Amino acid sequence: MLASFYQKELIEAGCDEAGRGCYAGPVFAAAVILPKDFHHPLLNDSKQLSEKQRGELRPIIEKEAISFAVASVSNEEIDQINILNASFKAMHLALDKLKKKPQLLLIDGNRFVPYKKIPHQCFIKGDGRFAAIAAASILAKTYRDEYMYQLHHQFPHYGWDRNKGYGTLVHREAISAFGLCDHHRKSFKLLPVQAEMF
Repeated sequence: MLASFYQKELIEAGCDEAGRGCYAGPVFAAAVILPKDFHHPLLNDSKQLSEKQRGELRPIIEKEAISFAVASVSNEEIDQINILNASFKAMHLALDKLKKKPQLLLIDGNRFVPYKKIPHQCFIKGDGRFAAIAAASILAKTYRDEYMYQLHHQFPHYGWDRNKGYGTLVHREAISAFGLCDHHRKSFKLLPVQAEMF
């Protein structure tokens, strides 16, 4: 059962990212401020939900949230600043876009770079503990999946419509056969011997 909030007094924003472990594409992050009494029986960590369930929840979260925002950091920037820093930057960019200023940040994970002197709490597997983080995980995941679907039409041989850029066998075999494209993260060790970009 997800907790509706961490504490009652301050305005909380939940933050989470999607696509950190992918071989290709941007990392996305979302920040969500939910009403303290928000409840939906399906709401959970996005990884525990089906694509259909995430699709059902997204418009509900967007309609009911006090404020929400989604942002991304490109694969080129991931290669420049590393994936951990890119994840933090994506969260900061999402927080920048919130129409209401939070007073406390609930962060999924065990580390975070402080944001504008707003206090934060990190929670390992926080997307399975707090509604606002779960909501952020769903938005980050659905927005990123949509983006990868669009890229799939340009590069169908990598199977991004199914693997969303993760290192599945189909994706790895396609990299072996076709090499890397300009959406791959070159700083990641994608194959035992890194393929040349075509």
